[in-house]
Amino acid sequence: MENQITTFLTFQENNAEQAMNFYIGLFDNSKIIDLHRYSSSGPGKEGTIMVAKFELNGKQFICSDSFVKHAWTFSPAISMYVECKTQEELERLFNNLSENGEVYMPLDNYGFSQKFGWVGDKFGVTWQLNLQ
Repeated sequence: MENQITTFLTFQENNAEQAMNFYIGLFDNSKIIDLHRYSSSGPGKEGTIMVAKFELNGKQFICSDSFVKHAWTFSPAISMYVECKTQEELERLFNNLSENGEVYMPLDNYGFSQKFGWVGDKFGVTWQLNLQ
């Protein structure tokens, strides 16, 4: 049996569900697979996500709302890399993901790609977007 490798996103502001739904709305072939919430008995805030599995364009992710406040958050050193088939798709994703976030590299031709952009979204997750 092969080991499954899945990206796990740990949110520290009780916004895992908001982020997951935002991402599912941006990418085709995306859905929530499984979702478990903290109950009134904790240890996390009641109703927040203990663990959720979801797909973005068929690729599985897992997320949770951490009840432990860590000294770290998301880092641009690790980012989601998206190959876009059209310029329209690239621009739509770039605009939506960068709204209320941060642009690390604006959409441009950097020599290694005809059009590329790198953003940190409003949740702190970073995305590299490349036109195939």
